Amino acid sequence: MATSLLLAGALTWFFVRDLEFQTVQEQMDRQVTPTTAAVRHQECLNRPLLPASPGAAGCRLAAQADFTDRLNALVPQLAGNRLLLLDANRRVVYDSGGAASFGFQLQITASKRIANVGEATTTLDGQTYLAAAIKIPPARDPLGASYVVLAQPESLAASAAAGELASRLLLAGGAALLAAMALTLLVSQSLARPLTQLAAAAQDIAAGNYSRRVGIRGGDEIGKLGLAFDHMAEAVERARKVQRDFLANVSHELKTPLTSLIGFSQALVDGSLTTESEKARAATIVHEESERVLRMAQELLDLARVEAGSISMHISAVDLAAQLQQELEMVKPRAATRGLTMEVLVPANLPPIAADPERLHQVIGNLLDNAVKYAPDGSTVRTEARLNVSGVETVVANPAGDHRPDPERMFERFYRADPSRSAAAGGVGLGLAISKQLVAAMRGRLWAEIDPSGSLNVHLLLPASGELAPRQATPEASSGAG
Repeated sequence: MATSLLLAGALTWFFVRDLEFQTVQEQMDRQVTPTTAAVRHQECLNRPLLPASPGAAGCRLAAQADFTDRLNALVPQLAGNRLLLLDANRRVVYDSGGAASFGFQLQITASKRIANVGEATTTLDGQTYLAAAIKIPPARDPLGASYVVLAQPESLAASAAAGELASRLLLAGGAALLAAMALTLLVSQSLARPLTQLAAAAQDIAAGNYSRRVGIRGGDEIGKLGLAFDHMAEAVERARKVQRDFLANVSHELKTPLTSLIGFSQALVDGSLTTESEKARAATIVHEESERVLRMAQELLDLARVEAGSISMHISAVDLAAQLQQELEMVKPRAATRGLTMEVLVPANLPPIAADPERLHQVIGNLLDNAVKYAPDGSTVRTEARLNVSGVETVVANPAGDHRPDPERMFERFYRADPSRSAAAGGVGLGLAISKQLVAAMRGRLWAEIDPSGSLNVHLLLPASGELAPRQATPEASSGAG
């Protein structure tokens, strides 16, 4: 508030000073006419009763020294203003302030206030002056002057303006200070209550009460802060729930393979398995369950590395059509067991993309694996690639089935559309989260949507490579039963 008062005072002072300068200039424009008449009256050796005029009878010009003395005697009548005479080149030939300015040239412009009067702003003896001038006949002046100039220091006008403004500013400042104090008290009270409520809610959330909300709404900054706080609390609560669900899922899914590992390994050790077939079956189960645990640990490790930004990328030109065909061949056996039809549509002129081949294999494998797992039996999984203005887009589409996923959440960590599916069948919900991070690291986008027909469409957008790698022409479309 103090800063606002200072700025307002400075701005007011600027305008008042400028108005005062204009007023002083107008006064000098009017005063220079009688001053010029008084100067002309001193030109004659024998001063007539009336001021001399060009061609006046009986006027002989005074000597320069006598004329200068007369001008010096005239100066005290000018109310502190400075008198100057200029020659035809507007150079000073007389200055009541001293001879230091002799020869100095003034720039004179016509006044917009009074006809036949000129104005100037100049610097004399290190001070800025406002000046008014009238042109006189040089032949009728002992010094050969062509202009009579009346000047006043700007500082004198500024001092007058400051004296006039000071009392008014003090009065206005006092009133503004009282108003500011009252306004500050009201504003502080209106701010303190919601801020106190926000602080208490933040302490509750820090203590583990993630369901706490403040309910502060409004169009001002406090209302927006309250809304943002509630959104943050909802996100924290959701994240904590996801973590608890994840820990429960991982504990449950780890319990089954670990129980199998312990049971069958113990049976192998204590010799309770007597036949070779029993031992072989136990060893097979131990091997499969070990791989299952290792796969879960690897997914967690990959996600941690991607989110930490410590995973390395080797971007190169990749033939997307060939990559899709390779991935489809890998999932066709699993698709065939469920009667799925795998369709692929890739244009022949599709350019290569800029991606890390290994990471792209991981991403596309996750997308196709997810489609094969959750598509209803006997349905069709369609993969399409196309070129658009942003790069090369790949769409993997499959019917959503009974457990329709949430497109906004399916890339969250640990999210599964069907919580009843076991990790052995549906994983722990890390594959798509890892894929989204990998695609972002390759400067691409990965998102999903449910189309009007009820199909889940997962979109993968990657930049096209500037280097066109040669490849075999790909048919416009190919299909095969899974």
